[in-house]
Amino acid sequence: MTEPKEIYRTLDFALRVGEMLLSNGAGAPDVEATMRSITHHLGLRSAVVDVTFITLTLSYQPVVDEPAIIQTRHVTQRGIDYEDLTAVDHLVTNLLLGALTLEQARSRLARIASTGHSTPRWAISLSWGFIGAGVATLLGGDWIVVLIAFVASTLVEIIQRFLAKRRFPFFYQQVAGGLLATLIAVGVAATDIPVDPSLVVTASIVMLLAGLGFIGAVQDAITGFYITAGARLLEVMVATAGIIVGVSGGLAVANSLGVDIALDPGASTWSHLPLMALGAAVAASAFAFSAYAPARVLLPIAVIGGLAAALYFFIDMQGLGRAWAAATASIAIGVVSFTVARWVRVPPLVIIVSAIVPLLPGLSIYRALSLMSDGDSTGILALVTAAAVAISLASGVLLGEYLAQPIRHEARRLEQRLAGPRLVGPRRLKTKRKP
Repeated sequence: MTEPKEIYRTLDFALRVGEMLLSNGAGAPDVEATMRSITHHLGLRSAVVDVTFITLTLSYQPVVDEPAIIQTRHVTQRGIDYEDLTAVDHLVTNLLLGALTLEQARSRLARIASTGHSTPRWAISLSWGFIGAGVATLLGGDWIVVLIAFVASTLVEIIQRFLAKRRFPFFYQQVAGGLLATLIAVGVAATDIPVDPSLVVTASIVMLLAGLGFIGAVQDAITGFYITAGARLLEVMVATAGIIVGVSGGLAVANSLGVDIALDPGASTWSHLPLMALGAAVAASAFAFSAYAPARVLLPIAVIGGLAAALYFFIDMQGLGRAWAAATASIAIGVVSFTVARWVRVPPLVIIVSAIVPLLPGLSIYRALSLMSDGDSTGILALVTAAAVAISLASGVLLGEYLAQPIRHEARRLEQRLAGPRLVGPRRLKTKRKP
């Protein structure tokens, strides 16, 4: 029988791993399966795992006539740190392969949690500028628009970080970011600079949407974690509402000053495709860099992001609609990311989230707000389109993962050991038990 002290150490380690995964965007099924694999490997074969949006619980009953040992851990901070996510993923893999003992794994996990990053903070701020510049290029902006979008996105990141340090809720950070981006566009429109200021706002909206948990929410809903899915979706809705409030405030200022920053996109042609793919590649890799993704994965993410944007453009040009274009491109991302992630030794989630950033529906959101600010009720349809694109992106990449896994493994054996599309953590739910 496992000693109580060893049980406490095992439960505590599994909870700490689950906390790091959940706080960095992993879906509830991935977190649960990883924690279950750890406890099973370390000798606790019947441990019960419970994952919600803010709480992780593990219980183990050594014998039937003794009370269960229960430990709980709360997730108090959330962010996106793909360096830590990848390190924890490798740590769990090495533990399950028997390359690490529990004490070695505990020590390494503590080191991962307490170690900072070598990337300077100013480089992260600039990377957000490149996200905006990449999206502006994707939307067909000229070099002046790209430059303004770069500056605006960098300033938005700086003000959001300023507010975060002072513990402002994320809703207000989103409001400030949307308002600042729109006011910059108003300032540009008030000058004689020959640019489309709406592209600046759109690029900043995509940047603000980039960190939202669409994929985790849809993954949780599809795999039956409805409480966690509901909480994630509510968080996404509140953060998106912050963007809408901020941009609406900026549009109100523009109307009061008589400045026109209505969306007037030019018709896309096949000649724009190379620049669109380039812009998407820059935005995707810049987002990965801003999330501290390992350097080895930046180029694959750029290639996947660029090709996905080209596929999106091709489908959209066939007249099938943005939702179907987004779904097709995201399915391709999911299929390719499963294999590429193994080559570059990162969780598929790192590639998937970064690659879909250029496809996020910033254009539809801004079109909706612009129309509604003029009293046009068709803006509601644009908001519905934005929601449809977001859902298509999230569900599409998960379907891509479902399709990719049987391609690499025998479908019947896979069906017996997987709980769904695994974006983080070991792919086998059961491992060899600790002797």
